[in-house]
Amino acid sequence: ADGTLADHVEAAMDAAGFPTAHLVGNSLGGHLALQLASRGRATSVVALAPAGGWADGDASFTAMIRYFRTSQHLLRTAAPMAETIASTPEGRRRATQVVVSSTADHIPADLVAHLIRGAAGCTHVASLVDFAERRAWTVDAERIDCPVRIVWGTADKLLPWPQAAARYRRDWLPTADWVELDGIGHCPQLDAPLETAQLILGMTAWPRDTV
Repeated sequence: ADGTLADHVEAAMDAAGFPTAHLVGNSLGGHLALQLASRGRATSVVALAPAGGWADGDASFTAMIRYFRTSQHLLRTAAPMAETIASTPEGRRRATQVVVSSTADHIPADLVAHLIRGAAGCTHVASLVDFAERRAWTVDAERIDCPVRIVWGTADKLLPWPQAAARYRRDWLPTADWVELDGIGHCPQLDAPLETAQLILGMTAWPRDTV
């Protein structure tokens, strides 16, 4: 179900004693943060290229499904060689080319190796892709009462701007604070870490009565 991941995060927040928190998420994590906001668990949300906003018939949705269907085998093959791959500029570029728009020269080799191993180690990719393919993505936007900022890179290769944001912009969150990052890819936190951090910190100081 669409709310399963949110159920687990909400339970973890309860266990940690956090009734609400400033939430930040990228891609699936952005969608999850917005779901939690609709449950009253967010003080603010910064969603970086949140998944789920495709309009019917958007070809980028099919391309995204195809990418995740085929990438896991390649990642698991690459994982034992993660440090070697990340040790050269070309290796770092190829390893991150789907999620960043730059040459990846600014991303430390150990972080690239960590990303390869982490992605390869995800044991639920198939079930998540099966869920995604059902197009069951929903956000109960009317129940969100905290400030929301949505950040999207114009060079996003995985969830292309603006078509992959269609339902967020048209139906769900047209009045959110929308920020376009020119020339930035799917993971702004990797492509433009300082600017992304500033956008996040700016939301933590946003008073609730501005909603």
